Amino acid sequence: MILKTYRWSFAVTALGIVLAAWYGLSAHLGIGQAIALVLILSILEISLSFDNAVVNATILERMSDFWRKIFLSVGIIIAVFGMRLVFPIVLVCVTAGLSPAEVIRLALAGGEPETPGTYGYELNQAHPTIAAFGGMFLLMLFLNFIFGEKEHHWLGPLERLLERVGKLEYVQVIVAGGVLLIVAETFATDHGRTVLASGLAGIVTYLLVNGLGELFNVEEHLEHGEHPDGADATAATGGATPVRSGPTTAAKATGKAAFFLFLYLEVLDASFSFDGVIGAFAITSDPVIIAIGLGVGAMYIRSMTVHLVEEGTLAQYPYLENGALWAIGALAVILLLSIEVHIPEVVTGLIGLAFIVASLISSIRYNRAHPEEAHVDTHAVHS
Repeated sequence: MILKTYRWSFAVTALGIVLAAWYGLSAHLGIGQAIALVLILSILEISLSFDNAVVNATILERMSDFWRKIFLSVGIIIAVFGMRLVFPIVLVCVTAGLSPAEVIRLALAGGEPETPGTYGYELNQAHPTIAAFGGMFLLMLFLNFIFGEKEHHWLGPLERLLERVGKLEYVQVIVAGGVLLIVAETFATDHGRTVLASGLAGIVTYLLVNGLGELFNVEEHLEHGEHPDGADATAATGGATPVRSGPTTAAKATGKAAFFLFLYLEVLDASFSFDGVIGAFAITSDPVIIAIGLGVGAMYIRSMTVHLVEEGTLAQYPYLENGALWAIGALAVILLLSIEVHIPEVVTGLIGLAFIVASLISSIRYNRAHPEEAHVDTHAVHS
């Protein structure tokens, strides 16, 4: 199972090491140093994005096998070349008003984020735009979870209270809009207009991509004579409520619904990758090494996502999804705070890891206290 799921990650790692060695030799960086930097950046990406894998798994399990393969093939190309290499260059072009040729020249020339006129400096100047967009997109994802109905309540009283508040229509947008206004007008005063515009773009992007995915998912259910809330499944079990251990084959999104879920996953990955791209400059300012290192790490996150889905881990550990979404909420807050305050990447990674580990421990305790439920869930996943 490990070899089957991670074989492409191992292959990309080997390719990344070869490319790093070739680039280190041709760029006079040194083969050993180039390989070491790539491995360090890969570990950085994995440690910062483990919660991303858990959240991705909750979405990927709703998609067919075909779209899972697209996520691992086309998706990784977008993640590596799009988000880790092309996107920073485009962002610097837009924010600094430079031509693509000039930005590429700056990128290849290197330079520290503290040195004006360098690629690292220009990318660092674009951080408020990145942080506001990514922070608000992730905040919307978090708010949609905590205000929505949940099968399991990890932080019992708090999550139940927020679930009741969620019955207020558009509460997610109200809270997100309020947070953005406060950040733009009081905290990020030096970049108020930029933060406000980028944050609104993050909210609108979330609503658009998520809404389109749900719309086409409902339409396809209706086209096949299925009830979008699973009424057919209930009827098929004689009126009993089926065990929720992931979607059935009939419930998995295909066609237009899966396409918009795929877009949603890519925007989500982009939002998660922002802190990694910026944080990578603390290790090296070479954009090629950054792209290779973060790209290798991104491949492992994708394989990890598929592993979680194939093993039915989310069903076996009922609070794991909760922990990942609370980690996303923390990351959203950190991104918004980072507009004005530098927060070390190790802090971001440790906070996310702490939520994941805590929810995993709570899940293990729950399973021990309710062995009959754990047995049913595991059987449902592997049957």
